[in-house]
Amino acid sequence: MKDKTLVILAAGMGSRFGGLKQIEPVGPNGEIIADYSVYDALRAGFTKVVFVIREENLDYFKTHITAKYAHKIEVEFAIQSLKKIPSDVTLPKTREKMLGTGHALLCAKDKINGPFVMINADDFYGRSAYMLATKFFEEETDDYTYLSVDYPFYLAKSENGKVNRGVVSSQAGFITKIEESSIETVENRVIATSFATQKETEISPDQPVSLNFFCFKPTIFNFLEKDFDEFIHGPMTDKNELFITDTIKKYIETKDIRFKESISDSAWLGVTYKEDLAKLKESIKSLIANQEYKENLWEEK
Repeated sequence: MKDKTLVILAAGMGSRFGGLKQIEPVGPNGEIIADYSVYDALRAGFTKVVFVIREENLDYFKTHITAKYAHKIEVEFAIQSLKKIPSDVTLPKTREKMLGTGHALLCAKDKINGPFVMINADDFYGRSAYMLATKFFEEETDDYTYLSVDYPFYLAKSENGKVNRGVVSSQAGFITKIEESSIETVENRVIATSFATQKETEISPDQPVSLNFFCFKPTIFNFLEKDFDEFIHGPMTDKNELFITDTIKKYIETKDIRFKESISDSAWLGVTYKEDLAKLKESIKSLIANQEYKENLWEEK
């Protein structure tokens, strides 16, 4: 099997969080969430990490983030920019928002030459997710079958407000649909509102949701390039985006791809709002106390 790459999407600004949450320290020695992601990936046999970031953050990442482990794993950077569009496209002058996770992944295409996992920089997925990814890559030989590692909603919510999650429907271990939604708890009921249709649906607290932990083969770019070309040449606003789940959903329906689902048994941790930080830090302390992680993650012994 070819080397496995971890692709970390870190170009989005945390509007609800109020800053660049991807570089917010959460560990006892200043570790950020992505430090734990790289650490878990290393333990699962990954050999390369690609950070998708904004150009203005490149020097900071090189100096303060990846220097700690650049000797342990190959590190590369891909720049996501509003300038990375076809020459015949002009975006609205007021556009500041990035073009979505689909575009972010395309920006990393030239850095990827084998199976890879795509994750968000501000999600703490836990070791189990990376072990499930390694198992999938070792066992699955079909180039058009991918994997989503999902979590029950009750483990993927914030106590401080709405969260954006993909509501996953599956049958016989294969995903049939991912509906990107805003999810909140209202009077002990979990309500998911579809971004596409604005339809509200009550879901179970056990409902599997996607947190963008996707295990891909390079063949995904065949589909993603087509979709981005259609998206970028369509009506553009200040805020519309191409989500990677748009492409997944489309080609599951056309049966061009198959998407397996695994449910992680690790704790998911994350930061949507500033108020989530305290709980995240306490959870990491508990994981360290249980010896799941070292107190000083990159300390050499």
